[in-house]
Amino acid sequence: MAEIRYYWAMVAAAAAFRLLLIVFSGDLNLGSRPEVATPLTSLRRLAEGYWLKQSSMSPYAGSMYHGSPLLLSIIGPLTIKRSDGQPANFYCSLIFVVADLVTAMLIRATGWKLLLARRQSLQSLGLSKLVETSVNISAGDFASLIYLWNPLTIVTCLGLCTSPIDNLMAVLAIYGACSRLAPLAAFGYVIATHLSLYPAVLVLPVILLLGYGPDVPPTKLFLQKRSNANGTNPSHSGHERSAITSDKPDHHFSWKPVLHFILWVSMWSCYVLFLSSISLKETDGLQEMFKKTYGFILTVEDLSPNIGVLWYFFAEVFDFFRNFFLLVFHVNILFMLLPLAIRLKHRPCFLAFVYISMSAMLKSYPSVGDSALYLGLLGLFANELADMQFSFFLFFGYIAVTLLSPVMHNLWIWRGTGNANFYFATGLAYSCLQTVLVVESVSTMLKHDRLLRKHVF
Repeated sequence: MAEIRYYWAMVAAAAAFRLLLIVFSGDLNLGSRPEVATPLTSLRRLAEGYWLKQSSMSPYAGSMYHGSPLLLSIIGPLTIKRSDGQPANFYCSLIFVVADLVTAMLIRATGWKLLLARRQSLQSLGLSKLVETSVNISAGDFASLIYLWNPLTIVTCLGLCTSPIDNLMAVLAIYGACSRLAPLAAFGYVIATHLSLYPAVLVLPVILLLGYGPDVPPTKLFLQKRSNANGTNPSHSGHERSAITSDKPDHHFSWKPVLHFILWVSMWSCYVLFLSSISLKETDGLQEMFKKTYGFILTVEDLSPNIGVLWYFFAEVFDFFRNFFLLVFHVNILFMLLPLAIRLKHRPCFLAFVYISMSAMLKSYPSVGDSALYLGLLGLFANELADMQFSFFLFFGYIAVTLLSPVMHNLWIWRGTGNANFYFATGLAYSCLQTVLVVESVSTMLKHDRLLRKHVF
């Protein structure tokens, strides 16, 4: 597989396109769109929290800011109007552009590691011809370009929200695990979980990546191949048997990098909490932070409209049943983690994509930035998912929802010719599209593994 032609030219064009749009981002007013900015990622709310902190008040006073106190120290000063004539959020936009570029490069590097592991595993199974006849495309290059040129990614970058930083940390954790760099994987995992609670579900894929390595065909294929090579299959010559046995990669679970990961997670977590406590030393400290961040996410206090469905559901449900349905919706994610991990343990990077997609679908305050992340990661498996059904339906479904959502919101809020059901319908369609995408991608990946079994025997 060769690199995509003019790859770096397209990367430079994506960066230049973002920088050009920054000049007009104020006129676009994307930061006020409920599909782009949420109560957790809005830069306007962050600026409000920073102003409260500068006024010797708690940044969580009132109901505006619900993010990390560390972001206040890093990005907060950039939200103040500068004396050099630049707009107040100009430098924040530059940070988000850099975050998008770094995320794309990490996705590309992850893709190359997956490609190397795929080649080695197929060669060890005696499927060298399948490697040569595979789709002539570098999945890493393809995925990084999908992420950079995805309109949802561009809108998120220009929408004055912190989603690009959240995405960067999640991808950093995956890349660190693919590279078996426990400190890097732990850093990305801890920061991603600190900024938004939902990346905590990535602990299983990260552990599997550190223990087994990048995605490969199921282990039993190698065991059955070795059994045939040892004499049960007479069609193999002695030279072929020894080659298969010697080339077979090690698929035993390695606990050493996992233990290092747990150790580094503990160290990074203590460090982050220490810095947060210093940042909040004049307030109620970490207790208030947990209540206003994780507590805010779990209790779904803000019912302002967004691209998800929980805001509408909890606006309609009786208060008597509210706690019950909160438990149901949040535990729903946890119920699916272990079965998927058992079935897809041989493809932990793909498992991470599935978990991120599920979180984007079921989280309290979703945005299009979540979709930008998992659609970029989906490109890493372009070769395995080449035969996925409903691709045409999904592609145009996402386009339709993206275009209809602001229209329905305008009809409801500004023109008064619609109601909340109009906007909720687009959110419901959006959730259905994500469900179809997850189901079809998992089904196609399992079908791909069954096809490999047919090639082996």
